[in-house]
Amino acid sequence: MLVIASRGSQLALWQARWVQQQLAQAGEPSRIEVIQTTGDKITDVALARVGTKGLFTKEIEEALLDGRADLAVHSLKDLPTELPDGLVLAGVPAREDPRDAVVGRRLADLARGATVGTSSLRRAAQIRQTRPDLVIESVRGNVDTRLRKLDEGRYGAVVLAAAGLTRLGWSDRITELLTPDVMCPAVGQGALAIETRGAGEGFDAGRALEDADTRAAVTAERNVLAALGGGCQVPIGAYATVAQGRLRIQAVVVSPDGVEVVRGRSEGVVSDAEHIGRALGGELLERGARKILDAVYRV
Repeated sequence: MLVIASRGSQLALWQARWVQQQLAQAGEPSRIEVIQTTGDKITDVALARVGTKGLFTKEIEEALLDGRADLAVHSLKDLPTELPDGLVLAGVPAREDPRDAVVGRRLADLARGATVGTSSLRRAAQIRQTRPDLVIESVRGNVDTRLRKLDEGRYGAVVLAAAGLTRLGWSDRITELLTPDVMCPAVGQGALAIETRGAGEGFDAGRALEDADTRAAVTAERNVLAALGGGCQVPIGAYATVAQGRLRIQAVVVSPDGVEVVRGRSEGVVSDAEHIGRALGGELLERGARKILDAVYRV
């Protein structure tokens, strides 16, 4: 029986159970092993201030490497672009909606000085770009915890990934879906990552759930991030789509105060996804992203 490693949050378990169901349909029995990560233990500090790569993956990857688990299910946006030796991204299933969602009042309807909750520096920076008058406050916790804090009146709105709300059955709470031109999503947002050792039953099971178009899109996005040298808690967004053999991608780097913005777009054949992403990331660096990111890392 395969062992699936997962974080213990409501959303993480939904994702792990979804993979478990897909494996069961293919005749592959499995069980889920819950593993607490460093990110789960640090709940009173904004993610951007923690600053460690692999915040939600390190302990799970250790379980894969020492054989306690055969495959791990992550939100792809949490997975660093460089994996530990011996581990691979075996499968990327078809992506859910990658956009960011507003719950509460629409951003344009919020009064001056209203408070918006988000734990993401990327989201905060892009909100400040369009609504510098709003107050951004960190909100940590599982999706249900964040919604409860909104309902208690602590925020005028919170911004969350649409995919998580949809997967948990809360899509009816969404008041606004932000287009990538307004809020460029996190790299890999809406996609799942099945991480395994480089060979064996876990790898074969993960590979069987692969969606080629999603893999190409997130490969381009992750290579933008790799070229920029960023982790998952920096003000970088990238979003790629695939249609009729062509890949189109847009990316943005925003200073935390929302004042400085560097945007770029590129496209090409799907088979060049890695190169397209790397080249776009390099272009952004040359056009001013390096200055923005250097300032972020000095904080």
